[in-house]
Amino acid sequence: MGDPAPVGHPHSPAPRPFRMAAFGPDARRVATALVCLPLVYALVRHAPPWAFFAFIGAVVLLAQWEFTGLFADPRRRAPQTLAGFLGALCLLTAMQWPALFGLPAMHGLPAVYGLPAAHGLSATLAMTLTVLLCYQVTAAPRRRPPFMLLFGILYIGYMLGHFLWLRDRHDGAWLVLFVLLVTWAGDTAAYYTGKLWGARPLAPHISPHKTREGLLGGLIAAPIAAWFGHLLFLPSLTAWDCLALGLLLTILGLVGDLSESTLKRQAGVKDSGALIPGHGGMLDRLDSLLLTVPAFYYYMTFLKGP
Repeated sequence: MGDPAPVGHPHSPAPRPFRMAAFGPDARRVATALVCLPLVYALVRHAPPWAFFAFIGAVVLLAQWEFTGLFADPRRRAPQTLAGFLGALCLLTAMQWPALFGLPAMHGLPAVYGLPAAHGLSATLAMTLTVLLCYQVTAAPRRRPPFMLLFGILYIGYMLGHFLWLRDRHDGAWLVLFVLLVTWAGDTAAYYTGKLWGARPLAPHISPHKTREGLLGGLIAAPIAAWFGHLLFLPSLTAWDCLALGLLLTILGLVGDLSESTLKRQAGVKDSGALIPGHGGMLDRLDSLLLTVPAFYYYMTFLKGP
């Protein structure tokens, strides 16, 4: 190949413009944040357990509705959606109030896999979900409604159910706010860094708008947000915790985002829904949290103690 054409030559590539205009905030995103963030804060900090459970349950059911719509046969969507709702609600109820199902409480149980029984059960479900996800990304989802039904219940209900366990811990409300702060700070920084400086695609076949520069922005912003969370309301964390959690949650949030993008690509849609202005559907807004919340729960449980 010859030398590149000199600048100014008719066939030379145009210089990449500095996209300052792209850095401006999306008005719909700002309006959504101004409405939703105070509501989420009030529910997390002040709602009684039953109200917080109702909030998480409503979020799960909305995401479950969107998930079923991606893959269900339109002629059979109603029974499949109902089955998904019932399965997710039963799972959430068992996680919050295990005695209602004749299950023992989370603490003081015999060991499973060398872990407390509740965590052994969680590890088993997590491994099951991983196997299902690996199988799902190479399969034709519309041909296996029972499989997709089970996958949706675990993928959405079980993963988001960790919010219930997390809030039941000591300082649980602050822990929930911390994981929301760090996850959303990493997501937001990656989004705007990618829009402003993004040049090298990160996963072009899955999500063409994600860039390596955006990921770097998230990896920088999330530990800073974690440090502010530590200073403001979570003194039990150390500087090393903030760094580790910032990096870990950003990477897992990206994996969760790309996993949901894979599901949408298989379904042939851009967004899972249009419920949240500027964000798409509920599942689009939760994709990162599906992995970051369980990871944060187990980090605090195994490394920081009960």
